[in-house]
Amino acid sequence: MTKKLKLKTHRGAAKRFKRTKRGKFLRSKAFKQHILSSKTTSRKRKLRGTTTVADVDVRKLERMLPYK
Repeated sequence: MTKKLKLKTHRGAAKRFKRTKRGKFLRSKAFKQHILSSKTTSRKRKLRGTTTVADVDVRKLERMLPYK
């Protein structure tokens, strides 16, 4: 009988995504790292917080993060 292989977690994805209790993935919003002086305050305020990952990307993330 052969051993079942352990799956490796994609470390880059593990640092960027978080799973909710219902199984959805959360991500931080883009365009909030640098060159912030040219962006308006309201635009920067809307970029705060997290949002859910698009449905088309969920299967890829499930493969990258098997134990999360």
